[in-house]
Order: sequence, then structure tokens, then C-alpha cells
Amino acid sequence: MAKSDIEVAIIGGGAAGIAAGRQLQAASIDCLIIEARPRLGGRALSVVDRSGFALDLGCGWLHSADRNPWTLVAEQQSRAIDRTTPPWQRPAIPIGFPLSEQREFRAAMSAFYDRMEAVATMEHDVPTAAFLEPGERWNGLIDAASTYICGAETDRVSAKDLDRYDDNGVNWRVIEGYGTVIASHGKDLPFALDCPVRAIDHRGTRVRIETTQGMIVADQVIVTLPSTILAEASVAFTPALPEKTAAAAMLPLGLADKLFLSLEHADEFETDSRLFGHTDRAATATYHMRPFGRPQIETYFGGRLAAELEAQDDGAFFDFAVSELVGLLGGDFRHRVKPLQLHRWGIDPFARGSYSCALPRGADCRAILAAPVDGRLYFAGEACSAHDFSTAHGAWHTGVAAADQVIAARRNPRP
Repeated sequence: MAKSDIEVAIIGGGAAGIAAGRQLQAASIDCLIIEARPRLGGRALSVVDRSGFALDLGCGWLHSADRNPWTLVAEQQSRAIDRTTPPWQRPAIPIGFPLSEQREFRAAMSAFYDRMEAVATMEHDVPTAAFLEPGERWNGLIDAASTYICGAETDRVSAKDLDRYDDNGVNWRVIEGYGTVIASHGKDLPFALDCPVRAIDHRGTRVRIETTQGMIVADQVIVTLPSTILAEASVAFTPALPEKTAAAAMLPLGLADKLFLSLEHADEFETDSRLFGHTDRAATATYHMRPFGRPQIETYFGGRLAAELEAQDDGAFFDFAVSELVGLLGGDFRHRVKPLQLHRWGIDPFARGSYSCALPRGADCRAILAAPVDGRLYFAGEACSAHDFSTAHGAWHTGVAAADQVIAARRNPRP
């Protein structure tokens, strides 16, 4: 290991850890990112397919792009930013979903969110399912949309938490990959890869961090581990942090997996258009046709459906997608698609999911998870964000906030 005695250790080299590291580096504070994976980026992961296209298997959209700090980073890296309207803000292809029914669904979805605004004045938190209209024909598809947005069905999503989410509807993409931007932003920082943390002992004057590569000692530690890892107590804290564990358990990572397919005779479909596999149930995938105009399909699976497919193998995702596409486009379509890339985030040992989703009655747990401990342990990550959770820019802001807390503590040490 390059360093075993440092001023600040950052546990996790994803968006939050990298943002924290850059902030500390700018303040001339000696820091080290300790990352369990053999790469930086965390749940941001870009890979290049055999045609040379960058595929984002993790986060892919610059949400609230005009205020998203990663947009500026991408521009500073001279990345090409695509400002095409995202498929969910455009009418879907009217295959198995006539335009008249699409208008009905959009109206039902809008009414669902309008009803949910009442939660802001409610004393108790409830699941978003409480705002589904009984007997509404579009409840299944609203539930499916919840799995793409939150990674979970409406019965598992806190209405208060979702109501607090702040998005301005501006959504862009990076042609070279969002994951490429995030990982590249950390390449000049000091880091140790393939270095899982086993335990953090904060009893003494300095914090002792036990890793698979040896012991590291630091003055302060910024923990950016996913909430699922904290909830599972995969890293042992001494003394234990039961409030953190309980808060993390109320903020599990929802599940959203993407399967990329190659597509022959792609010109049949409009660039950045969308198909729904089914419109009457939650257990369906959505198909982003020709992203960036490429001969591909970006297929989304969320919630319980994604978990059920992950329990099988990669082929289960392809089989499910082909079955739905053939149902919409005819039997010959199965010969026009082939699997390209998939990452199963639920079984990823260093993630155990995609992005945080507060369970009902869990909306206030984000502040608990973010609170520092003893002036030496600080916490960051998208699950700690009050209004930008489940996003890479939410992770950025919490990483910078944690770093600023460390900087302030070092300038004004406690007696």
C-alpha cells in the first residue's frame, strides 16, 4: 500500500468519494481514496462495446443537467454532451400502446403525482401506493414507472421522500459515458484499488482502518459506502453505530438494471424513442430504441422483476426482453437483436443495488445517515442527500459537504 498514515481517508471511490477527494486536495489536505473495486466510479460504470460505443451500465443521465456539477466536469474534460429530449419526455412508439392510451396514461400519472403533493402537509409518511386511484387501469404501468424511477414498486417507496426530490426536468447524456466522466475526475487523486475495508475503529485519538491490504491510520474518515453495505454491517465500526445502521436499513438501494442489445435494421425506429413491453403490469421492461442514434436498444428492468431475473443468470434478462419484443414486433424480431452488455447491480458485492429508495416512514433517515460522528467520522453518498438522492450529482454535493466539514474541523479542532 502506498500510504498507511494519512490525514483523511475516504472510504469508497464513487462520485461522492471523488468529489470529496477533489475538495480536500484543493485545500492541500493529504487524503487517500480506499476503493474495494479494481476501478474508480462506484455505481457509475461505462464500458466500450465491440463497435466502440460507450455504454453506461450504471448512472447514465445528467439529471437537472443545467445545475449538475458533473456537466461542468464533462465540459472541462471536452466530452460531447447530447441534449436530446429523453424518451420519457416524448410520446412512446404507438406499438401496442396507441397514442390515445398514451395520453390517458400521462394524465393518470400526472394525477397520481398531484395527489401525492398532499403528503407534504401530512403528519405521517405513507407509501406512494396510497395515492394510486383504486381501480385505475394504469396503476400497473405507474408501478412499473416507479421501478425505473426509484428502483422499487410504489408499495416500497416513501411518499414524503419522493416528494422532496428536486428535479428541474433537464436531462442530458455524455456520449463518451457518464461513468467515464466520473472515473476520470478521480484519476489524479491518491487512491488504493482492490482494497476492501473490513473494520473502522474510532475509539482512539486517530481512526484505524482495517483493509485487506493492511492497516491505515487517519485523523478523519469520510465514509461513502452504499446504504445497503452500511445496513448489512459489512464494515464493522468500533464502537458500533446502531443509529447509522438503522437509518441505512430504511434507505435500501432500489434495483434498476440495464441490458444493451444490438439492433439490426435500426432505421425502422426513430432515434431515442421508447417502447413498453406491457402496459398493464409492473413486471415489464421499457425499451429505449436507438440511443444516440446507435443501432442498439437500451433495456431497463426495475424492482422485483429485476431481482427475479438476477436470481437466474444474464440470459434470463435477454430471454425476457426478446419475449416482450417479439410480442410487440413479431416472431422475426428475435433474429434482429443480440445481447451486448449487462451488469447485475443487486448481486454486485460492493453495491447490492442501484440507488437509494427510502422505505415508507424512512424519509427523515437521510439526515441521520449524513450526520457526522465524534468530529472524526463523516458520511456522504447519494443516500445522504435530502433532495438530490439517487443521483450522481446528489453524491457530489454530499461528498463536497463532508469534505467541507472535515476542512472546518481541521481548522478549528475541538479542545
